[in-house]
Amino acid sequence: MLDPLADEYVQADQDDPALLFTAAYNSYAGPVFGYLRARGVDDPEAVTQDVFLALHPQLETLQGGLQGAKSLLFSIAHARMVDYYRKRARTPASTPYEQDLDGRRAPSAEDQAFGRDAGLGVSDLLEGLADDYREVLALRVVADLSVEETAAIMGKSQGAVKQLQRRALGALKKRAQQTNGTS
Repeated sequence: MLDPLADEYVQADQDDPALLFTAAYNSYAGPVFGYLRARGVDDPEAVTQDVFLALHPQLETLQGGLQGAKSLLFSIAHARMVDYYRKRARTPASTPYEQDLDGRRAPSAEDQAFGRDAGLGVSDLLEGLADDYREVLALRVVADLSVEETAAIMGKSQGAVKQLQRRALGALKKRAQQTNGTS
């Protein structure tokens, strides 16, 4: 399938590097990507972009028009693929980090606060609250929104949001005290 822009390039002034670059990209970006992918490059899209970036400064002196661009593109793509494998051979193999298997890991403050460590955390405390209470606390405390912004989101007046927040904090305090065994 021929690219209409490539046909326009062949018929137009062949000394226009911008038109040649566009025609080359439209005609050969897919095949360059496919070549790199077939050769096992992990990120063929990034390498394809690198190939076209390497082509661009050479367009002023390129001979052979679109066919010359094709030859140069695949030469660059091959060189980038060889570079990829050389770099890969020098880089030690990596294994994905599995935090659940790491015995050195101490629970983060976030894990402790949200009760992922052990015991009752924020998530458990919030779970027992009414939906409006959870919503107002999430918007005001967690998202750090103003009363005005919270009121607009919840569709309530500013006074209603303040009152709801006061009640939610009171309910949260009461729930935390009951959990800890203090009154």
